[in-house]
Amino acid sequence: MSKLFAVLGDIHSNLDALNVVLEDCRSQGVTDFLCTGDVVGYNACPHECMDIIRELGCPVVVGNHDFYVASQQNLDDFNPAAAAVVEWTRRQLSEDELSWLRVLPFTRTQMGITLVHSTMDNPENFGYVFDNLQAEANFLNQKTPVCFHGHTHCPMIYEKSMNGVFRIDAQDFTLPMGRKYFINVGSVGQPRDGDPRATYVIFDPKERTVRYRRLAYDIEAAQERIRLAGLPERLAARLAVGQ
Repeated sequence: MSKLFAVLGDIHSNLDALNVVLEDCRSQGVTDFLCTGDVVGYNACPHECMDIIRELGCPVVVGNHDFYVASQQNLDDFNPAAAAVVEWTRRQLSEDELSWLRVLPFTRTQMGITLVHSTMDNPENFGYVFDNLQAEANFLNQKTPVCFHGHTHCPMIYEKSMNGVFRIDAQDFTLPMGRKYFINVGSVGQPRDGDPRATYVIFDPKERTVRYRRLAYDIEAAQERIRLAGLPERLAARLAVGQ
């Protein structure tokens, strides 16, 4: 049976978005799941989202929010709203849940596909890729033809060929042979590219196709959960605008 992968990233404790994505995965015939990290953070359902991802039994890499929630390190690099949610999430999770986050790897290769939350050149520093030069540093350390990542919450594709590195706007795309691809899968739980819909990728390794799926979900319900949890209002407001 041919495999069809759903690649999910930056779920960020958004149960309403995750449920819609999983329903769509079933309708699309997905057989396997991959996760580029940040299961927790920003939103109000860390238990539920972690339970779902753990039950899927899929390969997962650690995101910066996952890492800081589990490590108890200081939050000097976080903005105040994000730091407030990390501290709140720490108090919500059980020791078993924290232990699961602690053992997530920074990178993982599964069936010739690499996963990383940020970049392959320095994954533990959680750097961002927004341009070709930053992508080039990643490609120097990317050993497989395809690597999926997240972190910026902005879906896009970077291509490395003999002619250099090129950015391709997020779209349905067939990956030619002989090139490398660094693919940002967007965000399930907190999109930041001006489109508030939950985003994920379907990857067909046999056909070498990437399809971006953008799905409307009940944003008002997710906002209400944030407010009821006493989390910063800014995090509720941004869901509606995708920023």
